[in-house]
Amino acid sequence: MVMGDIVTGCEVLVVGGGPGGYTAAIRASQLGKDVILVDKYDPGGTCVYRGCIPAKTLIHAANFIYDIKNPGNIGIRGSVEFDYKNIQKWKYEVIKKLRDGIVSLCKKYGVAIVKGGVFFESPDKARVTLSDGEISTIRFENAIIATGSYPQEFPGFPFDGKFVINSNEALGLMKVPEELVILGAGHISVELGTMFAKLGTKVKIVQRSSRILSMFDKELVEVVSRKMKKLGIEVYYNSTPQKLSIENNKAVITIVDDKGKETQLKADKILAAVGVKPNTGNLGLENTGVGLDKNGFIKVDEKLHTTDPKIFAVGDVAGPPLVAHKAFREGKVAAEVIAGSPSAFDNRAIPLTVFSDPEIAAVGLDEESARKSGFEIKTGKFPFKASGSALTMDRTEGFVKVVAKTDGEILGIHIVGANASMLISEASHSIEMAAFLEDLAGTIHPHPTLPEALAEAAETALGKVIHI
Repeated sequence: MVMGDIVTGCEVLVVGGGPGGYTAAIRASQLGKDVILVDKYDPGGTCVYRGCIPAKTLIHAANFIYDIKNPGNIGIRGSVEFDYKNIQKWKYEVIKKLRDGIVSLCKKYGVAIVKGGVFFESPDKARVTLSDGEISTIRFENAIIATGSYPQEFPGFPFDGKFVINSNEALGLMKVPEELVILGAGHISVELGTMFAKLGTKVKIVQRSSRILSMFDKELVEVVSRKMKKLGIEVYYNSTPQKLSIENNKAVITIVDDKGKETQLKADKILAAVGVKPNTGNLGLENTGVGLDKNGFIKVDEKLHTTDPKIFAVGDVAGPPLVAHKAFREGKVAAEVIAGSPSAFDNRAIPLTVFSDPEIAAVGLDEESARKSGFEIKTGKFPFKASGSALTMDRTEGFVKVVAKTDGEILGIHIVGANASMLISEASHSIEMAAFLEDLAGTIHPHPTLPEALAEAAETALGKVIHI
């Protein structure tokens, strides 16, 4: 494959270099396909540059600072100073390592990387505007769209990069704001609100409904809500932003609650984190057979086919849940299907995590959704305060809850506590393998470790728990 001013051909054109895109490109190349990966930026996508990785890097730093200041009752006292610009510098070093790693992997497996924007002229031809303005045309046998998503504005509060910012811009701030108002109370709001609170920011969250993190079990969220309150985070429930003004170089936001009461909140920055929209505009999809659903996401089947037989879609652009680990799996499936393998995105469950304090992680059905689905269920809950490992870490907040059918088949596992994001993989594997409570309870877990709580929760549901 050689790029030029004339028409270039390839077997697989991948549009977008995020988790779904670069994974699809590498897997297709591994399977013998001639692959071109096109993105306006370096491979890595939102996850590497503006999402998962920078967020978790800064959250780790904030947790480190907070833990030094608040070591608990274990006989340690300490104080700490930090340079936020240097923390940001470290973040960019992490990003660079991942970017260079992805580029190296693409080179290793023979994926051609092209910087530019793609516009489909037909179901088998795309125009590419290169970074230097040159125009090239690529003919392809199959294409995989992996263009991701972008932050959604809140009506009346357009992003201006100065006072009203999105999550991408919040992660790039070089100075910790003194006061921050966050619109929305999903995982991004809770994660970044907690992070900035630990760095010394006065954080206020405005939520239109009566609870935060509405997609998670209420019991899990209650534990996180208590910690947020302890951190000084104020949450204004059942409240809607109405008006924005700028006074003395501060943003002033007027909110109205469900009883009609008006409140004014002042802040250095307003972070609007009210969801995302799929990147489907300006792609020329109207020149293909690709169809969109009512929310603008590309319609796909379990093999990631779109409604155009030559074109596939993976990642955020193909619909929720909008998480990188779903995109990784989808990218592999799409590449394998193109290569003729009997692959499909037929996973039974997708784990979700919130890097809050303590962390939340969940996979499968919770109690409420299981009952609504018509299942007769039983549950088991094991608190970390009864865990030897949690006690040694002085991290006893939270619990593990298991939801199962009455015959013992596990429907869901929900965790709130230290390292919940690392515990959920065993839970996800259990559901993927259609495990029963006896399988989880009978698996020997090393002692003392936090994963023991998974087995203990299963034993609780079985009525034979020892440690509570």
